[in-house]
Amino acid sequence: MRVVRLASEIDFAGWRAAARALRAEGLEPPAVVWTVERDLFDLDAPAAPSGKAGAFTVPAAFVDLAQQVILHRAPDRLALLYRILWRLEREPRLIDNPADPDMARARDMAKAVSRAAHKMKAFVRFRRVEGAADETYAAWFEPAHRVTEAVAPFFARRFTAMDWTILTPDACVAWDGERLLVSEGADPADAPSEDAQEELWRTYYASIFNPARLNPRQMRQEMPKRYWRNLPEARLIPDLIETAKDHVAAMVAAPPRQPSDRVLKAALRHARDASYEGGVPTSLEQVEAGVQVCRRCNLWRNATQGVPGEGAAHAPLMFVGEQPGDQEDLAGRPFVGPAGQMFDRALAEAGVPRDRAYVTNAVKHFKHEPRGKRRIHKTPDRGEVTACRWWLDAERRLVRPRIIVALGATAALAVVGKATPIGANRGKPLQLPDQAQGLVTYHPSFLLRVPDEATRTRAYAEFVEDLRLAGQLAGVT
Repeated sequence: MRVVRLASEIDFAGWRAAARALRAEGLEPPAVVWTVERDLFDLDAPAAPSGKAGAFTVPAAFVDLAQQVILHRAPDRLALLYRILWRLEREPRLIDNPADPDMARARDMAKAVSRAAHKMKAFVRFRRVEGAADETYAAWFEPAHRVTEAVAPFFARRFTAMDWTILTPDACVAWDGERLLVSEGADPADAPSEDAQEELWRTYYASIFNPARLNPRQMRQEMPKRYWRNLPEARLIPDLIETAKDHVAAMVAAPPRQPSDRVLKAALRHARDASYEGGVPTSLEQVEAGVQVCRRCNLWRNATQGVPGEGAAHAPLMFVGEQPGDQEDLAGRPFVGPAGQMFDRALAEAGVPRDRAYVTNAVKHFKHEPRGKRRIHKTPDRGEVTACRWWLDAERRLVRPRIIVALGATAALAVVGKATPIGANRGKPLQLPDQAQGLVTYHPSFLLRVPDEATRTRAYAEFVEDLRLAGQLAGVT
């Protein structure tokens, strides 16, 4: 039996060196015990790799996977990785086998680590350290897995001009404006209590809470209660959930917002037959007003109202969907129905903040056909997409995003100007005429309709991957 001691729970370099040596010796997985405990009487350690015959290379994908898995808290993760490494020599395609139990468990671990990293990015809340000589902030966080050091560079990039410390039971990371410092884990008592800024944060959170998008089950999944005690806004959540239905009913019952006379007059000039070159809107407010009175096609006749885009006025990232759905038509806002909830979930997993993006549709009115008491979605035709492209082009000129993501084939037609198959083009930046780059990916409603669970899981992972690429290219992640 060979006992291997690592320097820490996340000592990947140590595990990698030891695994290479053990594999070169031909030591089978059951004969190896992995530990990080200090035992003065156990001096056994692997020899350096000999470089003898039998050495082999592993796919880069395995190295990436191992770097994630080692951050998991499962005590058997090191043995699992060595077992996979051992098998790779005889089963070189093992890494691509989704049905293999070892690979399935390793991938589940990697996903759990990725979720833990995302939760840390989303739920760390800094508080000012009272009495400190300089303005300093600290936060207490308890990550589900050992991701503190892996996530620290994200906070260094995001809060470069601020001195801060993140305290966790595993390790503490601090930024002094120039470098990251890592130290041993801490106790919750070492973190500051509530500061004066938290009431302001709660006011902001309540003001941006959208009851039309509320899905309590998904909310608990995305914001597990284990994190609530460190979130200033958590005390508001029960009341916001309880009153959400009343707020949504009030939103639906409220008449459409009426633009000012000045804006309405300008909108009416644009709404019917203005050319693509002349009489263009000069503000997003004019676009919003113009959409409400648009007569460029006949879809306005059966829709409740027009649904313009929304988001940051000069967002670096724009998402374009197909058209409003039933709930969007009632609320007058894009992506608030089931597809919108799927979209928000994927954005969160990709680390893309929705408040840094502008979200709109290729067609601004809901096209549908009645079926009993329900209104069933119908895909807009090319003529309707072309007619409404005037408004989309106006939004593009005003927002001037660096990256435009077309969600689905209809949106791709509107953004690119020609049929653009999603499967053959997703993940490939496309140069657009207005100096922006384009990306195409699935529409979230497509993910809701996929009947096969395995296919749906794969497509959703690809969707998140595309959103993450868009965020990176736009510089918002």
